[in-house]
Parts: sequence; C-alpha cells; structure tokens
Amino acid sequence: MGAALATVMETWGSAPRPVGSQLAISGSGEIMGSVSGGCVEGAVVVEAMDALEDGKPRILEYGVSDDEAFAVGLACGGTIRVLVEPLGAAINEELLSQLCDARRDRAAIAYVVNIDTWSRRLEPRGQEALEHRFIADKSGIDGAEFIAIHNPPLRLAVVGAVHIAQPLMVMARLAGFDAVLIDPREAFGAATRFEGESIIHDWPDEALEAHGLDARTGVITLSHDPKLDDPALKTALRSDAFYIGALGSTRTHAKRVARLEEMGFSSSDIERIHAPIGLNIGAKSPAEIAVSILAEITETLRNPV
Repeated sequence: MGAALATVMETWGSAPRPVGSQLAISGSGEIMGSVSGGCVEGAVVVEAMDALEDGKPRILEYGVSDDEAFAVGLACGGTIRVLVEPLGAAINEELLSQLCDARRDRAAIAYVVNIDTWSRRLEPRGQEALEHRFIADKSGIDGAEFIAIHNPPLRLAVVGAVHIAQPLMVMARLAGFDAVLIDPREAFGAATRFEGESIIHDWPDEALEAHGLDARTGVITLSHDPKLDDPALKTALRSDAFYIGALGSTRTHAKRVARLEEMGFSSSDIERIHAPIGLNIGAKSPAEIAVSILAEITETLRNPV
C-alpha cells in the first residue's frame, strides 16, 4: 500500500503551518501530522494517493482564503507550497533508514532535495552554509534545493524541585522542550507537587550522565544547595549542553566559581554558566522568574554568540 510524505516548502502571508511541517499519508488514507491546520489537507491527501499510484513526487501550491484561515484560528490567509513524495519510489528506503537512525541517535541532519533533478541526499550538521538553518530550526529553499532541517527534539534538565521549578516545567513543555526534573529528595520531587512531570530521584550527576547531554539540551540548577548543584554543573560543563544556568545571587555565584576552579575548571568553562540565572526583567514571583529563565534559554538557543 505504501505511504507518502507531504512537507511545507514555502509560505507567504499568514500560512497556517510553518515551513518544514509534515503530513504522512498511508496508502489506505490514514494521516498523521499537518501541513495547513486542516485548510488543504483533503486536497493534499488526494494528490498523495495519485503520487503513490504513479510513483512521482510533485509540488503543490494552495492559497488559503481568509475565511478558511479564520476557521483554524488565524486572522488572515496566505499561500503555501507543498512537496509530496511517495516513500520507496521517491525517497528510497536506505535514505529513509539513515534519517530515522539520525533521529534515534539525536543527530542533527538536513534532508536536501533538488527540485530540478529530484536528487536527494542527507547532510549532517557541521557545514557552515547550513549552520544558520540548524540554529534557527529553519527549513527552506536555497536556489534549486529544498532543505528540510531535522534537529533532535529540545530537552531541558531541571535540577532542584523548588517552587520556581513548578511553573518552569509547565512553561518549558509549552515551549517545546522535553523537560525532566531531577532531585534525590523525594519529598521535594513528589508527584503531588509536579503532577504529570518526568521526575528522577537519582543524584544529579548520575541522572544527567544517564539522561545524556548534547547540543540540544539545556541544564539549569535551582536547588541552591552546592551538594546538588555542583555535581550537576560539573557534569554539564563537560558536555555540549547549549545552555547552563544556575540560580543564586552574585555573591553565591562567586563562591560557586571558586569551588569550580578548585575542581579544575577554567574561567572560559565557568563563563558558560548563566548566573544569576534568567534575563533581568525585574522578576519577583516564582512564575516571573521562570519566565525570565525560559526567555534566556530561548535567547541562547536562537541567538548564540
């Protein structure tokens, strides 16, 4: 029966879904994902069925009217171009397997299609020409090539089940992070205090090593207890974590710096730590502090120095 994959290539105006959004269509008409929030899915499915029959990819263009856009919660309409590719006939199994392997291994990779020749290839992160796309999570067209960015999902490890962690965990999930809370003190990291959250009750260094830290993972320490925060920071500083933040005043951080220097960390290593944590927005309440932390994490992710 096969399956086809539809991907948003370009958008103009207030398109319902961003470039890179995908819809998978099975040979029996089952669908998963979205390219337009419901505006043109039906038409894309019909085209996907035709692509499965003839084995040929195709590029579709749709105008989303203001009325259709309003029905899915947008103020006005726009235009989208959608690439439809039958799996097997267009995207061969080996390439698809490599793409899935990269996803499983949390490796950033770009799927590149030449829309003139229909040649396809995968490009791992590391090329300067594509780095801006990986940083911005921005798929798009360069010349005759459509570049679909496949970054690993974002993750956030929060050490210390304090009050600030309660709103922060919720906000992080809403912002697209797979967040995990780490605190060996079970009374603090109780499910009743953090309903529905992923909680690990191991010591922070052991938990972070088991969890795995990479360039799509952020680490923050909130416990204000060196016995918990320092092992976590030690592990994070030896990783590729894109963001490392620590709660505490300037005086508290000065003492932290001295301890880390005694552990052998250089000044350039320690400068990776955002402390005092969060953007200076005058935050007072736990929720406001959580906003400032998430804002700084986002700024670090999207606008790296």
